[in-house]
Amino acid sequence: MSNQGEPSPAVSSQDLLRWAESVAGLARTGLSFTESTYEQERYEELLHVAGDIRARADGVGEPVPIAEEWMRIVGSGIAGYVTPKVAVGAVVGNDDGELLLIQRSDSGVWLYPTGWADIGYSAAEVAEKEVVEETGIVCEVVRPFAILDGLQLGFSRVPLYSIVFECRAIGGELAHHPLECLDAGWFTPDNLPSPIASADRWVDLAFSALRGEPYDASFDPPRSSVWQAPNNPG
Repeated sequence: MSNQGEPSPAVSSQDLLRWAESVAGLARTGLSFTESTYEQERYEELLHVAGDIRARADGVGEPVPIAEEWMRIVGSGIAGYVTPKVAVGAVVGNDDGELLLIQRSDSGVWLYPTGWADIGYSAAEVAEKEVVEETGIVCEVVRPFAILDGLQLGFSRVPLYSIVFECRAIGGELAHHPLECLDAGWFTPDNLPSPIASADRWVDLAFSALRGEPYDASFDPPRSSVWQAPNNPG
């Protein structure tokens, strides 16, 4: 049955942001590899188009600054291939079945310890390092907990993959990082702090994991149409 005549769903700022970053990534990668002046001009034009879309997503009217910033960070060859950034988090439990949470200094919301992946470390090593740096707690990685696309899910405004591990506390003393955290603590399901970032996506699963219940690592399933707006059924 045709949808002709039916109103189209509104495009969200999240959709616009995803499209802008995708177009900008393709254009920057193209600029990194091409030696054709004609192609360079076309890719630069695409960056300005992407900047215009990004400005609309951000609710501002001036696209030039972000387009110029994208131009300044164009690399060369493989080094210029644009990929998502990577963050690593840790869902940490103790022997009392409590969950370790930090209150982030940048937003005031509560979340599991997390940080950018560092070169020279494996993802699991980053998870353990972030926990001890942010909370003073020493932990060991148990298994993968979630692999998430931050831009697709709307909790990041830059292309970002978040790799989260289930971890077990094995030592240390609770002492939150004075710059990265406002606070840190151990919590049960009955005394959780507020607000918790995206609590509905992961908190119940986290406590299931801490109780030793079987679970499957969470991830974003492939979409039937990657470039169709999620709220568009047509």
